[in-house]
Amino acid sequence: MKHNKIGSVMTTDVVRTEYGTPFKEVARLLADHRISGLPVVDEDEHVIGVISETDLMMHQAQAPDPYEPNRRFRFTALTPGAKRRAAKGKARTAGQLMSEPPVTVHADDSIVEAARVMAGRHVERLPVLDEEERLVGIVTRRDLLQVFLRPDAEIRREVIEEVLVRGLLLAPRSVDVLVTEGVVTLHGDMEHRSETEIAVSMARRIDGVVDVVDQLTYRLDDARLQPDEQALHGVADDWLRRL
Repeated sequence: MKHNKIGSVMTTDVVRTEYGTPFKEVARLLADHRISGLPVVDEDEHVIGVISETDLMMHQAQAPDPYEPNRRFRFTALTPGAKRRAAKGKARTAGQLMSEPPVTVHADDSIVEAARVMAGRHVERLPVLDEEERLVGIVTRRDLLQVFLRPDAEIRREVIEEVLVRGLLLAPRSVDVLVTEGVVTLHGDMEHRSETEIAVSMARRIDGVVDVVDQLTYRLDDARLQPDEQALHGVADDWLRRL
């Protein structure tokens, strides 16, 4: 079973900037294109950093307040975070303003992988690279959410083809598959307990599935078989190791 690739949902017309682009030009690009961030590339289209609205706001926040009394000592400037903020406050170009190293993904990565990177790194957009590490697109959280707009009929068809037929080598009608608003319900009687676990786990991994309701039953609890007996169920064991 394969997840949809990032290349299928990414935006290929990417607004980008270069290291030496002036600060005001960066701000103009964000405003004119109504975007909240953009990648910084070198002459070979390799992404060297990313600029977000937060970086520009940090520049503004570091500007001196004419009404604030002068403080002779600023111990907070000794911390790494404060030093980075101070540097951005003096930035005049995209290269001085950008955050690095950039968090990126590849066009052949799955949508699930991109979602995990976004959640783990707390970013809202990811530059997308090709096999030569060059910029070919950008993907946002909104792009990734498109998978949840898949029609129920399309999800049902994939559950039958990828889970039942290809995954478990079963007949298409061996299990009743119902999909309502992205929620998959599996109902039927299967031979082994391991098969029911595989069916549920695989169905959960299909793009656009919100949840899986397990109404499957089994005739043999192969979780209690001895190693010699388990060898008879190699297909099921192999799928369990992958999930």
